[in-house]
Amino acid sequence: MSEFLFVYRGGRRSEDPAEGQRVMQRWTDWMKNLSEKGHLKDMGSPVEPEGRVVRGTSKTVSNGAFTDGLGTIGGYSVVEARDLGHAVELSKGCPIFEVDGLVEVRPIMSM
Repeated sequence: MSEFLFVYRGGRRSEDPAEGQRVMQRWTDWMKNLSEKGHLKDMGSPVEPEGRVVRGTSKTVSNGAFTDGLGTIGGYSVVEARDLGHAVELSKGCPIFEVDGLVEVRPIMSM
């Protein structure tokens, strides 16, 4: 088994509190399912949309959450799966797809 990072990007937040509660319940149920099956290593956390980017040898600092066209990062989790294909299959249950978001699935290097 290997570890993978799920990076949650994009999506839209509901302005309806009842719908927001339903979406949160779907996230809770999905995470619980991953955990019960032994795949969830770290639930992770949501991240704030504000941020800074430091780049280059000059260490230039820019304001904002840069997205490279994939959508703002909203949070992350660490999961365990047999391989990248299995991790991708596990990601397909994520509720972010219901709100036009995406999951970036990245293998975590073993050092």
